Amino acid sequence: MPRRFPQLMFTDGVRRAQERNGSRQSAARMEVQERDDWTLGSAEREFIASRDSFYLATVNEEGWPYVQFRGGPAGFLRVLDERTLAYADFRGNRQLISTGNLGSSGKAALILLDYPTRTRLKVLARAVVVPAEEEPQLIAALEDPSYRARVERAVVLRVEAFDWNCP
Repeated sequence: MPRRFPQLMFTDGVRRAQERNGSRQSAARMEVQERDDWTLGSAEREFIASRDSFYLATVNEEGWPYVQFRGGPAGFLRVLDERTLAYADFRGNRQLISTGNLGSSGKAALILLDYPTRTRLKVLARAVVVPAEEEPQLIAALEDPSYRARVERAVVLRVEAFDWNCP
């Protein structure tokens, strides 16, 4: 099966930009590569489990993007299975921009980085915000007993595609 990441990301506008800038041929090869880029394998799982931060991008109803840094102990972004990630969400600045955006569009993009090796993993996902009182078992699985803040919600991310970004 062809790669999912370019199917989602290489829109007509992106293809026109690639054509204008001379990269369309190599991008087209990426589109037809036979590779599973929607099921997290051991390399992706290990990389995610070792991260202590990531950047989360969402989009609001007006189409405006928003990017937020998320940090915690290594592994706070949990791999629940080969297609599902989740993290505990704590009380923050109370603007709830990412939470609201996820509630309306359900789409998220994450970028996880290993700065010393310049390794980057991009993940596209459909997200569901789960209030803590609705799924206490999920919250318990995501909580870090050493962190004293109360979990207000979980964010569950169903992976649609991912792409390793070369350094």
